Amino acid sequence: MTELDSFIRKMPKAELHLHIEGSLEPELMFALAGRNNVEIPFKNVDEVRAAYQFSNLQDFLDIYYQGMSVLKSEQDFYDLTLAYISRIHDQNVIHAEIFFDPQGHTDRGVPFATVINGISRALDDGHKKYGITSKLIMCFLRHLSEEAAFETLDQALPYRDHIIAVGLDSSEVGFPPSKFEQVFEKAKSEGFLAVAHAGEEGPPEYVYEALDLLKIDRLDHGNRSLEDDVLVKRLVESGMALTVCPLSNFKLAGVTDMRTHPIKRMLELGLKATVNSDDPAYFGGYVNENYLAIAKSLDLTKENILTLARNGFEASFCTADEKQAMLAKLDAYGS
Repeated sequence: MTELDSFIRKMPKAELHLHIEGSLEPELMFALAGRNNVEIPFKNVDEVRAAYQFSNLQDFLDIYYQGMSVLKSEQDFYDLTLAYISRIHDQNVIHAEIFFDPQGHTDRGVPFATVINGISRALDDGHKKYGITSKLIMCFLRHLSEEAAFETLDQALPYRDHIIAVGLDSSEVGFPPSKFEQVFEKAKSEGFLAVAHAGEEGPPEYVYEALDLLKIDRLDHGNRSLEDDVLVKRLVESGMALTVCPLSNFKLAGVTDMRTHPIKRMLELGLKATVNSDDPAYFGGYVNENYLAIAKSLDLTKENILTLARNGFEASFCTADEKQAMLAKLDAYGS
């Protein structure tokens, strides 16, 4: 282990782009399948891991939604979430902002309350046990209709104290942000912040739509923004943060060689890039593994790493005082 590797592993950090369903490790998938008598098309954990070879986003989503089928009860969502919190505690993550996909569950007959109560209870217990703070972001599935998104927003309103923002995820190409302009307008009027996946596989035009129509407060992925100099300038000048997921980009073939990953270029351009794991059970690594991969492949410096970590805290949806406290921990560590 290099000196920089050790520095990364021990460094306090935030995670801003994590799908809780994407943290379902094969061992837990099998345990929950047994608990709930759900048949899954794998005989053992090794078969599951062997299936985690994807050529694009849709390949991944097909198995992602299949994995969700084992999540049935409030305890299942609690176990899933606490397992994630426990794992990131070991990686010195001190704050996490977590996506969940309620439509992936309510469409299977699992009540919205079951999902959010299990997740929220685990986040509360994780804070008590590990001191990790968290926020919850509810995503709309973009391959479904805006009408369905409105129904999900209505279901979420009684739980608004548990949800900081709404987001947009799932299959990107062919499902532009403009499709969800009205539901995002409604969500913003109800006091939710907004984020959206854009510019992962979709073109820069999708990023413009997310900014101009959805009025996002943070951009998820955003890699293809680099294809448009005017867009890059706008993102830099506005201080818009990008929640970048290096290993996800590599596993889904958005990047074919980690030595060409754009995150170092983002920093050079002045973009507020952050490092995140996306769906770590499927993509081979949590936050530390993402940092370690780019540090090695892109020959990043300690200063680069600290900038990425600082961006993560600054881009969080925490209060100014909360951000300052986290940044103070990072500054004390990095000095």
